[in-house]
Amino acid sequence: MKFKLTIAYDGTGYEGWQVQKTGTGVQEKVEAALAKLFPSHPRVHSSSRTDTGVHALGMVAHFEIPRAECKMTGRKLALALNAWLPEDIRVLTAARAREDFHARFQAAGKQYRYFVWNSAAMNPLIRHTAWHVPRPLDLTAMRAAAPFFVGKRDFQSVAANPGYAKASTVRTLTRCDLRQRGPLLTVIIEGDGFLYKMCRGIVGTLVQAGLGKFPPEEVRRMLEKRDRRVAGMTAPAHGLVLWKVHYGKRNQQGSEAVAVVRQPKPEG
Repeated sequence: MKFKLTIAYDGTGYEGWQVQKTGTGVQEKVEAALAKLFPSHPRVHSSSRTDTGVHALGMVAHFEIPRAECKMTGRKLALALNAWLPEDIRVLTAARAREDFHARFQAAGKQYRYFVWNSAAMNPLIRHTAWHVPRPLDLTAMRAAAPFFVGKRDFQSVAANPGYAKASTVRTLTRCDLRQRGPLLTVIIEGDGFLYKMCRGIVGTLVQAGLGKFPPEEVRRMLEKRDRRVAGMTAPAHGLVLWKVHYGKRNQQGSEAVAVVRQPKPEG
């Protein structure tokens, strides 16, 4: 039996999503909660591997269990998992998935959002989820630079070295928008896939364009050079949120789940 989870988490206290040799990944906490409910101790397969300090509102993952272990509805499964998870991780939805569903390989695209607080004084209520840029930003320049990232491009100039060779550094972005609500700026980036720290490289480049470090049209030349040294800075991790993962209609919804062999009994 296969189940699809939508997970939200505050990444402040984690070394990213993936299970780590040192430090704690969000995946480790989710798998520990599943182990409390299912004797088979299922592994979780995610749609993304967010970096250290990055947050998520719409991380999609799946896991499989033997049919004999299924006893609850999807709604109750989400409640049961949340009873075992720390407060900074929450399963928003849980549902049965098709047997051929795969959270990573069938993802058609992803949307990330990056938050910037552009004011002399930082808003302390969002200090863990937004980058404080105290100097005034030229939003006109930033909006003029953003379209240069849209389309099928080689994004090597705004991505960090992952420590291994990539088969390709070409990705397709369908959206790079900037929204403003008072001092809060939101950069919305959508695409079919992302390189290591690519979103943060895009945002850092946009912000530096807004600070007048280079003209907006320079972004085109930065991408053409395929050299990380020529583009803007990498924005801090804590402003980035994996907002949603897109799937085709066939895999958009799971059927209602039956789940869980025993009720959770949290300690304490």
